[in-house]
Amino acid sequence: MIHLAAQAGVRYSLDNPRAYAHSNLDGFLSILEACRAHPVAHLVYASSSSVYGANAKVPFSEHDGADHPVSLYAATKRANELMAHSYAQLYGIPATGLRFFTVYGPWGRPDMAYFKFTKAILEGRPIEVYAEAEMSRDFTYIDDLVEAIIRLSHVIPDETNRVADERVETLSRQAPFRVVNIGGGQPENLLDFVDIVEKAIGRPVQRQMLPMQQGDVPRTFASPALMQALTGYTPSTRLEEGVKAFIEWYLEARSELQ
Repeated sequence: MIHLAAQAGVRYSLDNPRAYAHSNLDGFLSILEACRAHPVAHLVYASSSSVYGANAKVPFSEHDGADHPVSLYAATKRANELMAHSYAQLYGIPATGLRFFTVYGPWGRPDMAYFKFTKAILEGRPIEVYAEAEMSRDFTYIDDLVEAIIRLSHVIPDETNRVADERVETLSRQAPFRVVNIGGGQPENLLDFVDIVEKAIGRPVQRQMLPMQQGDVPRTFASPALMQALTGYTPSTRLEEGVKAFIEWYLEARSELQ
């Protein structure tokens, strides 16, 4: 079972926290109970890089602390990992939590920065750049994410595929459970990202610099070492290529998105 449904987004969690409790906690409990009643070979579910909070150490390793979230969204995703571990230990449900790093691409979420930037530029409006552009993100193109999910779905957590390097491996000693980063380990500064979007569209844009928003973190930066050890794969789509593909899709689908 591959479970990717959730109430996503940091900022909306400030306005409607109960939506996150309903979808991400109650909803995930329903998934776990379904796996308990109807055993599955492997439960693969979406977690988030948000669980790392404002960790200063980079790149983010799965062994880094994840107990100081700075948004309710992050707290619910960390709770999902703990819930999955308990069900893996109690009922033997093999579970892998995938910590996604800033996924982007066609059919993405309209509340994501790259989506809002594109819409504003095409409409001739200024864009809002938070944290005075002193932010960076480890962007993951959707095709790379799908490839990683498919590969990891076949790596059922057990002792037969334990990675020898304990500094990398997260396989639990108590249960068939692990967490894995999905990110390429190549963070991009926010202003550089804006430049890439601007160039891909071919129009200049006015930048409105604003302070960091509540719940945001200054950087995300994945260590892909565990994913590479388990699958031999690392996301590799260059940001310029991914943004270009998104812009082409957006221009084709623009009338349907209004």
